[in-house]
Amino acid sequence: MSKSTITQAMILAAGKGTRLRPLTLETPKPLVEVGGQPLIIWHIKALRAAGISDITINASWLADKLMATLGDGAQYDVRLHWSVEGEEPLETAGGIFQALQTGKLRDEPFILVNSDVWTTYDFAQLQDYELGVDQLAHLLLIDNPDHNNGGDFAINNGLAGEQAIGNAEKYTFAGMSVMSPRLVDGLVENPPAALAPLLKQAMLKFQITAEVISDDWIDVGTPERLKQVNDFIEDEGVENHRGA
Repeated sequence: MSKSTITQAMILAAGKGTRLRPLTLETPKPLVEVGGQPLIIWHIKALRAAGISDITINASWLADKLMATLGDGAQYDVRLHWSVEGEEPLETAGGIFQALQTGKLRDEPFILVNSDVWTTYDFAQLQDYELGVDQLAHLLLIDNPDHNNGGDFAINNGLAGEQAIGNAEKYTFAGMSVMSPRLVDGLVENPPAALAPLLKQAMLKFQITAEVISDDWIDVGTPERLKQVNDFIEDEGVENHRGA
């Protein structure tokens, strides 16, 4: 099988950010500033630096503000494709499904990123990743943070699973992956549907692989973790113009 290059990504950005309120009552969570720039721009710049210029973003809560700020992506040398949902987000899998159905996301593998995580991971490592014939996703996992010390998934012989076998450990899903559009094939039009159940079903069929990464990573889900990531960026001198 010839090597293919992934040329598109999707950033999941439709959540309401309720745990960050009142900050997110008037500011979309992806626009919350981290290290001097909106969180989502870290991802856009990092994807562009990795050669990914077609980026789909789903939006729901305060979508107008999000779109007005980012526009068509030209200022970041990318093409942004907006998949706008209703007042109630379609959740992760539902958002992917709608983006595919409306042509905002092409029917081919893509890099998927949660907008509410911050990381120094280099997405160029995924650009040439090729999913196997029956493989529906490749997940990036990290060592368990304090707020999720039980972990999400284990890796058994390269395959992701809910249960650890033998001496295998469980890790936390980093909210970054390579995804096949076929993972959401079974959904009906515009369902609010989460991604985790679909991943777990596919894991039972040995269709999901995973690897553990050691890059800096923080789930920016609470005011405490927002402070944590800002302190880390300042202390470590992480530049906020990645990919510029």
